[in-house]
Amino acid sequence: MKNLQKFGGFAALYMATAYLIGMVLFLVVLNYPSLVKPTEKVALLVEKQMVIFSTNLLMYVFFGVFLVVLSLALYNRLNSGAPAIMQVATVIGVIWAGSLIASGMVANAGIAPVVALYAKDPVQAALTWQCIESVANGLGNGNGEILGGIWALLVSLAALRADGLPKGLNILGLLVGTVGIISIIPVLMDLMVGVFGLSQIIWFVWLGIVLLCNYSGQNA
Repeated sequence: MKNLQKFGGFAALYMATAYLIGMVLFLVVLNYPSLVKPTEKVALLVEKQMVIFSTNLLMYVFFGVFLVVLSLALYNRLNSGAPAIMQVATVIGVIWAGSLIASGMVANAGIAPVVALYAKDPVQAALTWQCIESVANGLGNGNGEILGGIWALLVSLAALRADGLPKGLNILGLLVGTVGIISIIPVLMDLMVGVFGLSQIIWFVWLGIVLLCNYSGQNA
């Protein structure tokens, strides 16, 4: 059990780090939000294909794997105090992890064929990448962080009931979860997704430290 808790702690810290590095790559190195036209996006893909491939691995594939580890560590820790909530939370966590892994793998699988097509027909390559990206974004919760929000919310509710994590961390988790759920509203999505990501980084760091220090739940 102690080893699983430590693995969960390292997983949470990795996830926070992946968020931070991914944001820098996505917003600064690639400047992806500024690209509107499909032709611009596929031109960037051709130019920065290894950066994009690595970003997908970091933020989606590996993130999803570590999310499974963290979900199991939290289940092990909180299940005795809130079994029903943690059963649902763990299933949702695994589903979220699977969707993220699938998103990264779909996007990365499409890079090589699109780059090869670009040399022959840039317009068709742009249209092909647009289709691949739509599927990858759907799998990667590009239309709102509903899965991550529900997972964080349920974990925090279970931790409050089981007294298995610090109360301050649980309150932050409730806020993170609520923001994630609200992010599915189209007019609020861009703002809420940003708030969700930043607040979840803090939550992951705090959670990782707590798990590594083997917080006992006393004097919370």
